[in-house]
Amino acid sequence: MKFPGSVLVSLVLFMSETVAALCLSAGYHDTGNRMWQTLTLLFALVPCALVQLSLVFIHRDVSRDRPLVLLLHLLQLGPLVRCVEALYIYFHAGRVEDPYVSITKKRQLPKDGHSEEVEKEVGQTEGKLLTHRSAFSRVSVIQAFLGSAPQLTLQLYISVLQQEVTVARSVFMVLSLLSIVYGALRCNILAIKIKYDDYNVRVKPAAYLCIFMWRSFEIATRVTVLVLFGSVLKIWVFVVVLLNFLGFFLYPWILFWLSKSPFPENIEKELSRLGTTIVLCLLTFLYAGINMFCWSAAQVELSDPDLISKSQNWYRMTVYYIVRLMENAFLLLMWYIYRTDFYLYVCAPMLFLQLLIGYCMGIFFMLVFYQFCHPCKKLFSSSVTEALLSCFKILYLICQHQKSSLLTGKVVIKSPEKTDEARGSSKTIDSQNRNIHQSVSSNA
Repeated sequence: MKFPGSVLVSLVLFMSETVAALCLSAGYHDTGNRMWQTLTLLFALVPCALVQLSLVFIHRDVSRDRPLVLLLHLLQLGPLVRCVEALYIYFHAGRVEDPYVSITKKRQLPKDGHSEEVEKEVGQTEGKLLTHRSAFSRVSVIQAFLGSAPQLTLQLYISVLQQEVTVARSVFMVLSLLSIVYGALRCNILAIKIKYDDYNVRVKPAAYLCIFMWRSFEIATRVTVLVLFGSVLKIWVFVVVLLNFLGFFLYPWILFWLSKSPFPENIEKELSRLGTTIVLCLLTFLYAGINMFCWSAAQVELSDPDLISKSQNWYRMTVYYIVRLMENAFLLLMWYIYRTDFYLYVCAPMLFLQLLIGYCMGIFFMLVFYQFCHPCKKLFSSSVTEALLSCFKILYLICQHQKSSLLTGKVVIKSPEKTDEARGSSKTIDSQNRNIHQSVSSNA
């Protein structure tokens, strides 16, 4: 039985970030910055409430009649209680034999083209611990992209406006960035385990390192680009954020409507149709929040029983990163054009290149992960490099087709001019011949 380290890390990040947010909001109150204080508290308390609701929903505490646990969740102490419970289960495991044991069958990853099926006994204690790990993985994703990501964007924006980075704010921003990266990492691992649920998957340290570097570069550059663009075009940044958010929020619903699948009823037996709709809306809300800052490894598919797509869609990922890179470059270009004297002491071209190179570095570590470090790369029908090459070939063919159409258009436009010139030259030749004929006849 593995030590619940992920549960402990999630709790430490959650508690430290909440305490730092409360301390920083108190500092804003002392300096009279009521708006920054309100926004900081809003981005800290709303995710806390969502985390408590998620833990209650996953553990089904309402139907189990646990009033003390519900009270602790109302006091925002739910994650602490859950972590203590998980550690208690781990350290007391094996002292008493489990009365109920379930047998799970997992397939080993193929070696030399062969895959063996292995049976494993899972006791009731280990099952409870797995539930705690799964719950904290989901909670980390919620905290990261509905709390830490907006919080990091806000604090960096305040630092740019005030031209000052205090110690408390810098510590808070580092904690927020670590929380986002960790949430994205847990999202990657969660997606792998859902997609390859039939296999015994083990993630190596090199894979964790690649994911950490990939997400760090991707998220840090994305937040910086949004802050720089918002500092010079304050209204337009809301338009960009709103279009991104609505696009990713509605995308799973559009795919679900086009698939003409029945409405999912197997989420929770006790939920009504309205409750199921609310849960699905919250899920797509989280999906939009993730894709606002980085690529969501877990693609929502409402027509699937698990609500997560199990296919590895390289083309969707490639299109996302191409469009996102173009969007970041456009936002940076707008910042470069409309920058004010506020950025007089900043080397704008160098910062422009550094941010684009940083985002490309994130894409590079993503390619390294999927090509060499993914635990299930042997099960891929095609590699990510092949998908990239095919996408570039398609783009090349589209460009060639547009060039050929432009050339044919130019030929069509030029051809009437040439015919007019030919007609004009023929008329001049005829007139010259007539003059010569008249001169010859007069001489005669």
